[in-house]
Amino acid sequence: MIALENVSFSYKKWVGVTDVNLVVKRDEFTYIIGPTGSGKTTLMRLIYMDLFPDNGRVLINGYDTSRIKNRHIPRLRQNIGMIFQEYHLLSDRNLFANVALPLHVMGIKRNEIKETVAEILNEVGLYGKESHYPNELSGGEQQRACIARALVKRPEIILADEPTGNLDPITAYDLMELLDTINGEGTAVFMASHNYTLIRDRGHRIIQIQEGKLRA
Repeated sequence: MIALENVSFSYKKWVGVTDVNLVVKRDEFTYIIGPTGSGKTTLMRLIYMDLFPDNGRVLINGYDTSRIKNRHIPRLRQNIGMIFQEYHLLSDRNLFANVALPLHVMGIKRNEIKETVAEILNEVGLYGKESHYPNELSGGEQQRACIARALVKRPEIILADEPTGNLDPITAYDLMELLDTINGEGTAVFMASHNYTLIRDRGHRIIQIQEGKLRA
């Protein structure tokens, strides 16, 4: 589902990642762990094809960075849900509108959007809060809203970039349980974290990254 082959990417003033080889299988839950600035977010952006490698190639569900055309990138991203540490919810829209936004962009019919959003909000424990605005939600609820927004497209891949970074330990644990449930339903999850204590006993593969290089 996800493959990086000899991938390197450098920013103007520092190296992002160097000679990365990585395969994430369908419905696998994989953690990428490392300190701030180690290259975790760069990997996420390469998988999302927000960045393109200087060397090597990234393959996602048959799409190849060495050959993909710009017009096909939105189609690729329809099958990838992104969850960020910063919630990136639109403050002037309520919960329903925030979660429904990706479906509007995809041109889904209104009746179908209403049904799908209600179903997703129920899955993440936010049913009944549709009319709440982001500032009326707790930090944990806002992060669940971000998960709902990522899930609403029913993607095969979830990319989660430090999703527990702004949460207290109990809320972070609950969020990890939710991601485990999502993975158990067949969605591949690739999650970046610097909190080894949070993830070490969850039974999933852990990959370390340091200074842009993967460590066994």
